[in-house]
Amino acid sequence: MAKLIPIYTWNKGVIKFNRRSDRLSKQPWFQGVLLLGCVILAMLLANLPFTKEFYHTLLGTNLQMHIFNGEGIDVAFPRDMTVEKFINDILMVIFFFTVGLEIKREIARGELSSVKKAILPVIAAFGGVITPALIFTAINHGSAAASGWGIPTATDIAFAVCILSMLGNKVPVSLKVFLTALAIADDLIAILVVALFYGGRINFLLLGIAVLVILFTLLLRRLGEKHMFPYVLAAIVVWGLFYYSGIHATMSGVVMAFIIPSRPRFNKNQYVHKRNHYIHMLEEVDGIDDEPFPNGPQKHFLRKLESVAHGTMDMSYRVEHALSPWVNFLIMPVFALANAGVEITDPSYFNIFAYDPGLGSVSMGIFLGLLIGKPVGITLFSWIAIKARLGAMPAKADWKMFLAVACLGGIGFTMSIFVDTLSFGDQPAEVMNHLRDAGKIAVLLGSVCSGLLGAVLINLVHRLGGRGQASA
Repeated sequence: MAKLIPIYTWNKGVIKFNRRSDRLSKQPWFQGVLLLGCVILAMLLANLPFTKEFYHTLLGTNLQMHIFNGEGIDVAFPRDMTVEKFINDILMVIFFFTVGLEIKREIARGELSSVKKAILPVIAAFGGVITPALIFTAINHGSAAASGWGIPTATDIAFAVCILSMLGNKVPVSLKVFLTALAIADDLIAILVVALFYGGRINFLLLGIAVLVILFTLLLRRLGEKHMFPYVLAAIVVWGLFYYSGIHATMSGVVMAFIIPSRPRFNKNQYVHKRNHYIHMLEEVDGIDDEPFPNGPQKHFLRKLESVAHGTMDMSYRVEHALSPWVNFLIMPVFALANAGVEITDPSYFNIFAYDPGLGSVSMGIFLGLLIGKPVGITLFSWIAIKARLGAMPAKADWKMFLAVACLGGIGFTMSIFVDTLSFGDQPAEVMNHLRDAGKIAVLLGSVCSGLLGAVLINLVHRLGGRGQASA
């Protein structure tokens, strides 16, 4: 009995910990705080004397499968795969897959499901992409940094939602919905930017084969295929073809997200019919032997009921629901750990307004693009859309609060760092690495300043609005 007490206490503690961690993970601010912690940890690992060598060696570790027999067979797959590339080219495929599913869901039945709902966030998103790109290009035109114009064009919804949740009811719900819809439209534009401007030299043969595989998968969906295995197999094949064709491999995740079925196997009437049938069968076989409930046959029918319930939810929903925790609490933190760790060998990285005629100023372009270009572009394009009666101002919002919330659009982080890792590939290795490292520092500084500016302005506008109402 004495031995059982510690086991009981341990199990009780584990259950309490699991419940608390589950509640914590569901808080809207938690993912942003987790990512910020990973950024700080990555910077420490990359710069502390006793960890930086291990950190960079680990990221550069080769993960290729090498087949060699000494008689002419020498095959390595995947090509040039390291731990860092595994994170950026494989794990991030899953991230882009879930982003694609989210965009697909919002287009089908969410905030982008109708022209009336989508028009203002989409126009605002284009403004939030075009204006930072123009600012970056104006600063870096003709320099080695010119190809990095796509870096300051993205919005990180996790950090934006984190700040909005901390601000509570100071921001109208309509503006929270607007910013979320804008970030989704922004993700779609960012995906197109990566696909069109940040790939490599294209192998049209492999790309053509990938298109044929995609068309065959679409045919399977058209014929009513609802099982997951054919789509998983197609996703792996398309990933490999994209990886070697010059199209960035992460785009395969987006493509497959739009291909997998969005209709369930069973509609409501079929579900009710099958459910009633199996419940009736459960009662029929009750008590046929001495086994307690559920007996053998009942277990069979309970599995059938589970299968029917499973088939009543469409594949897109099931996959997104299953992958989201892994993406939010594993893949994104790992991405931050692998990509935010910049070794500060030169204090000039923090001099974001330094300019070199040959290298340009990637730091200034990104910082000003995120801090100024994003809110100005979002607000200006929204103002034009509302004045042209293409969209309507979100309920219970005014232009002061609109601009304050638009500042949170300058939190680039995940997608901005991802585009940074793809930029400057046309430059010599030393220049490329310098520009990428400076770009990452600028993304972090620009995102932090945008978040702080947005939070301060929201609090200020809310306070002034409260005083105005009181005096009235």
